[in-house]
Amino acid sequence: MKITYWSDYACPYCWIGETRLKKALTSFPHVPFELEMKAFRLDPFAGQHAEGDTQTRFARKYGISFAAAGRQIKTISRMGREEGLDFNYATTLFTNTMDAHRLTKLARAEGGEEAEQKTAERLFAAYFSENRELTDRDLLQKIGAECGLAPEKVTRMLNSDDFRDDVLCDERDAARYGIHAVPFFLIGSHPVSGAMSVEDLRWTIEKALAENGGRLCAQGAACGPDGCTFGD
Repeated sequence: MKITYWSDYACPYCWIGETRLKKALTSFPHVPFELEMKAFRLDPFAGQHAEGDTQTRFARKYGISFAAAGRQIKTISRMGREEGLDFNYATTLFTNTMDAHRLTKLARAEGGEEAEQKTAERLFAAYFSENRELTDRDLLQKIGAECGLAPEKVTRMLNSDDFRDDVLCDERDAARYGIHAVPFFLIGSHPVSGAMSVEDLRWTIEKALAENGGRLCAQGAACGPDGCTFGD
């Protein structure tokens, strides 16, 4: 079964949601799943360097008070830690994620799904655990090497526009499908918006396997250009 999902490395619910999905998949050890990540930048106009602290940026972006932003950040961080993630959302350094997504595309092209997923996991950890800027080319070179990519190919990609059109195509597809927040999963033909619980994801996978078609839209916590929601 093919599972396609749209995600961004600056989206806290994306790392949480993808972690929950992979936990749900362990309940189906005999089913061959293929995962493919699609790019969805929360802010395509974000700069190359972080400006200001996370709490202030969060409050301004989503039109809430500084105190409310702090509470939401703590809640989201707790959600991540409950999934076993080293989650330090309050001290993240928000930048443009184009190059991070391009690195992921390179990994997919060079090493298939396994390389893509390994690179994606490493990028999430760099952002939320290590609080690194994902525009840092030395960091991207390091992550590429850790994930088995040839250094010269990473350098060539970073010094060119390679895979830029692929990222933009993913984002155009998201707009065409009416995807306005991430994570967004297509489990077979079943859309799931947001970071659903492991149990709900498992149920959706069961439905998709049983029906092999139809439409079922579940809703969980997600982030979009206009704000974050906590889901149902």
